[in-house]
Amino acid sequence: MKSILNDLSELVERNVITNNTADIIKQYYQQKQEHQPNRLLTVFGVLGSALVGLGIILILAHNWDNFSKGLKTMFAFLPLVIGQAIAGYSILKSKNQSWKESSGTFIFFAFGACMAIVSQIYNIPGDLGNYLLTWTLLGLPLIYVLNSNTIAVLSIVFATYYACVVGYSFGDGSNPPWWYLVLLIGTIPYYVKQFKADASGNISTVLNWLYAISLAIVLATFIDNNWPLVFMMYAMLFGIFYNLGKTKPYEALQLRRNSFSIIGSLGIVVLLMILTFNVVWKEIFREQILVLSQEWYISMLLFIIALLLLFNSIRHKKNNKFNLFQFAFLIFAFIFVIGGTLEGLGVVLSNILIVALGLFALKIGADSMRFSVLNFGLLIISTVIICRFFDTNMSFVLRGILFVLVGIGFFIANYLMLKRQKCLTNQS
Repeated sequence: MKSILNDLSELVERNVITNNTADIIKQYYQQKQEHQPNRLLTVFGVLGSALVGLGIILILAHNWDNFSKGLKTMFAFLPLVIGQAIAGYSILKSKNQSWKESSGTFIFFAFGACMAIVSQIYNIPGDLGNYLLTWTLLGLPLIYVLNSNTIAVLSIVFATYYACVVGYSFGDGSNPPWWYLVLLIGTIPYYVKQFKADASGNISTVLNWLYAISLAIVLATFIDNNWPLVFMMYAMLFGIFYNLGKTKPYEALQLRRNSFSIIGSLGIVVLLMILTFNVVWKEIFREQILVLSQEWYISMLLFIIALLLLFNSIRHKKNNKFNLFQFAFLIFAFIFVIGGTLEGLGVVLSNILIVALGLFALKIGADSMRFSVLNFGLLIISTVIICRFFDTNMSFVLRGILFVLVGIGFFIANYLMLKRQKCLTNQS
């Protein structure tokens, strides 16, 4: 704000704008600042609410055995009542967003504490999965009632936790966490609203990353017995991510805010890197891939979504420049089908595709003058070379020479990019 005011004074002094225009601009920014919540106050309010809630639980826990059942039940609901009273006051008195975020966080954790205490008092049976599911479902409406960013983040985190508990029950049997999809869909209207309001805002960026990471973590919980199709499922998911990241609203964002492009490209590279090892294909070749299984249906659904996003991205592009990463999921599907029937061919094709992706990343980095993308391409090619050291009979001298050449390649590529960047800067 101070820098803007200083600039306005300078512009008025140099007769670029009039005093009247400067006053209008100043008034606009002052009104904008008044309506914006104090971020620091919001953060400390949320942390304070969480700490107060935990403190109350610890105090009650210390004297818990001395209380009667009725008193215990009253204490179980007391934080929830207090939180709802504060939230109601915040809404009725039109308090700033910090009040709503703080009260929402307090209520969210009060839900969990209340359920746990009541279950313990009356010996109500249950498991962690159902507990987390009920907790998150109860907290979900708070997102819209209080317009709370914190509850939206907590809902996605707890939904992911629930899915992992239910789907990754190692040794105890696991079930696909279908309710996870309901919980995630429940947060999407709020995300769409925030994204439309400010696509490059902090909350939109945080939610972008949370959705991508959450889906990547949870997808494997839908695997039953047909494990080789996990490669196909993830390849299609990363195809969705990358092509979603190349649609109009996301492509306009800074790269660090476009989590879908980053995780999509990185994910497909990691998958292909795994499949460049012959031992992986041997294991896949031994298994009988079941068509019309749960994994097959999920793979087909993800494939269709990725294909629709690809067509949509291509249709709305002004320049029809070919992007290999956008088509990687299609080529991956072909390689997986061929490699599953002809042993050895999958390894060759996987190596060819990943090297091609590395070279394409180099080209994108050089064309767009992005050092991060350029080095990503170099890293892909370098990793392929390093991986081949482990499954080929190559002498240590030759390996050492290749390492030196890779290092020199990194240096030369970055040096040439920097030199080109300086030349363009001088010309402009």
